[in-house]
Amino acid sequence: MDVITVDRRTYLRSASRITVLAHLLGLTALVLLIFWLLHYREGLDLDSENPSRVFNVHPFLMYFGSAMMVYKTIPAEHQVQKFVHLFFNLVSLVLGIVGIHAVFKYHDKLHLEDMTSLHSWIGMVTFCLFILQWLFGFSFFLFSQASTVNTRARALPWHVNGGRALLYMAICAAETGLMQKATYLRLGGSRESHLMNVLGVLILLFGITVDISVALARCI
Repeated sequence: MDVITVDRRTYLRSASRITVLAHLLGLTALVLLIFWLLHYREGLDLDSENPSRVFNVHPFLMYFGSAMMVYKTIPAEHQVQKFVHLFFNLVSLVLGIVGIHAVFKYHDKLHLEDMTSLHSWIGMVTFCLFILQWLFGFSFFLFSQASTVNTRARALPWHVNGGRALLYMAICAAETGLMQKATYLRLGGSRESHLMNVLGVLILLFGITVDISVALARCI
């Protein structure tokens, strides 16, 4: 048994374990988010007359769209992964548009200004770059005839690392969003604030484990 075989098996075991952990963290964070919105924040309804219920659509859709990206840690044939990657990112894009619409609608109901916080700036920049990333991937990698092999080879590292950067930008947006909401609600040391802190830690760990899992999988 040579060193390369040992390394491949080591990476495979590590990637599989981290993948399981990433799924568990992502699912736990999603359940906790739903519990928070339903139990403490009055539920979700984009067409509600209650501004809080309209707003709650925003964090749910933004996180759910990001959590869908955990599929990338599941092995499959390359061509299948390309189409699934495109589809899931497109669904995330649509969910993001609806989620952003929800928060603007919330601001309109309360006559609040838009795009005034650090969270909104990070979030909007992240989403706009995500759209560009999707268009970039669609143009270069979905249709082989759209670019040469050398062009795709040069573009791939930028696309992969751009996706990793967007993952951490999305984490920053989520964390600043939770902090902004907790500050606005003046929760102090309440149970709800503790729940939000746990949610923030889970989202951070989820993002880290997804990134590690994908990185290890690329070493196999």
